[in-house]
Amino acid sequence: MSEPRRVAAIVVAAGRGSRAGEGAPKQYRVLAGQPVLRRSLAALAGHPRVSHVVAVIHPEDTAAFSEAAQGLGALPVRGGETRQDSVRRGLEALADFAPDLVLIHDAARPLLMHDVIDRLLDALAENDGAVPALPVVDSLRTGETHADGEVDRSRLKRVQTPQAFRYAAIRAAHATAAPDATDDVAVALAAGLSVAFVEGDERLAKLTYPTDFARAEALLGAGLVTRVGQGFDVHRFGPGDHVWLCGVKLPHDHGLIGHSDADVGLHALTDALLGAAAMGDIGDHFPPSDPKWRGAPSDQFLVHARDLILARGGIIDHVDVTLICETPKVAPHRDAMRRRVAALLRLSVEGVSIKATTTEKLGFTGRKEGIAAQATASIRLSTVEMK
Repeated sequence: MSEPRRVAAIVVAAGRGSRAGEGAPKQYRVLAGQPVLRRSLAALAGHPRVSHVVAVIHPEDTAAFSEAAQGLGALPVRGGETRQDSVRRGLEALADFAPDLVLIHDAARPLLMHDVIDRLLDALAENDGAVPALPVVDSLRTGETHADGEVDRSRLKRVQTPQAFRYAAIRAAHATAAPDATDDVAVALAAGLSVAFVEGDERLAKLTYPTDFARAEALLGAGLVTRVGQGFDVHRFGPGDHVWLCGVKLPHDHGLIGHSDADVGLHALTDALLGAAAMGDIGDHFPPSDPKWRGAPSDQFLVHARDLILARGGIIDHVDVTLICETPKVAPHRDAMRRRVAALLRLSVEGVSIKATTTEKLGFTGRKEGIAAQATASIRLSTVEMK
């Protein structure tokens, strides 16, 4: 039985994506709750045959990359002036890992399924390289303003990424390649390598224009079901000079007592998200008996719930928090709270509702003994992960 081959992946993410419209580079734009780059990285890092992933990034994107790649184990590599330069740098960065096989993938193709990766790696048993491809199904004609000829489409393919190669062969090919290759297949062919076609996937279409993002959002949303969760939490007042509510620090003549920072709003919201995903409650994930959570900022809990949902291909649509207290006054801080929660959940501010009410001086909140909060979260989730 042959030894398993070491497989690495390079995600090319150093471009600016100007055709995608105004805003951040397209690989860092949010697609159904996650940065595009994170989806591409996660598809490769989560594949059982891939053991090492590097991302070639623009030097100005270090902070954005750190956030997008958090927890995935992908290592950043500084990109070059062209895509070809960036790939070469990525290949060089893998030298110490010494992979047998390498997958080279464009970050702007985030809907990568595991079966495509398997087909590519299997094809390398008998070929130097492999590339996912789809047939051209539309009629092709030549001409500028009027049709004047027909193109035979029978041998034409639409080529996608990742493109897979035996590592030593493609690294040597890049070292001597002319500077104008259109992709890594062109580099391989110029070096005399054999490159096989494997079946591609329509979902792997590249994000180039704004309309491509709308199409990808629709693909990700297909088959998801809406689920709603509720959360409730209470904390009483104690000594202190501030309280944390929905991620915002408010000056106050008392603090809130709790094992963490006692942010009653974020606690209720975390439970609502976990409830919608049927993933237990905040105490299951962050037990108060564990001293490492003493005084911890509650935004950690909310981000954890967010990431659990996004890791299952879910989408957070809307959250609603009601703070129940006589004091402090919430209205002056409501907008700041909405912005903070929206940033933590990667939602637009319009997707976050925060309200406050009193109990007309009844009960413990009416007696100003503490604060209660209730929250509702609506998400879309599938029980089948994208693999």
